[in-house]
Amino acid sequence: MEDSPWKARKVMELLSYTNRAPSSICEVGCGAGGILAELRKVFPDSELFGYDIAPDAARFWAHHAWAKISFEVGDLFEMNQRRFDVLLLIDVIEHLENPFSFLRRLRAYGRLFVFHFPLDLSVCNILRETPLLRARSKVGHLHLFTKHLALAMLKECHYHILDCRYTEAAFTSPQRNWKSRLATFPRRVVYRLNKDFGVRLLGGETLMVLARAKDESDNQRG
Repeated sequence: MEDSPWKARKVMELLSYTNRAPSSICEVGCGAGGILAELRKVFPDSELFGYDIAPDAARFWAHHAWAKISFEVGDLFEMNQRRFDVLLLIDVIEHLENPFSFLRRLRAYGRLFVFHFPLDLSVCNILRETPLLRARSKVGHLHLFTKHLALAMLKECHYHILDCRYTEAAFTSPQRNWKSRLATFPRRVVYRLNKDFGVRLLGGETLMVLARAKDESDNQRG
């Protein structure tokens, strides 16, 4: 819940690419629903939907009754028939046993897609290893990403990347701990020299991606 306003701002920054308000937004793996509630403040006329397979998430949804969001406990693929203007997958892909089949199936359900990836893989994390094991055991990250590994997976599943950007999580995320704060200065120095290299070296970042599903004409162009 603490991260919801921050993540919603990052989503809105990406959606500004479209220059129009989406008619419908659906978040898959919506959790407590905080991101959708924040988006309601910006998109008062959009239909908002949230799906989560965890029944415990539903106990938070009453707090967002004012936002008129249609929440459902269950699987989007089993419970939904429609195609949404925007589909959000915020910190979802890394938890899936088979993200490739999920992503290929998901393409039929949205016009635009917003993905958020934690970038757990860095030289420092690999050398220490403990952060990677913690991400797996404590947070449930089954898959670990760098920026280009995340983008490669989306492309392999036939998504066309419209925009991608780091979120500046190392400096602005509400969930920064004391270790992250201590690393602020060296990260700023290395990131300024080369951001992609700095993130691969020191970590601390997450990635937002705006994409659409490729159509046949895209495939013919390669």
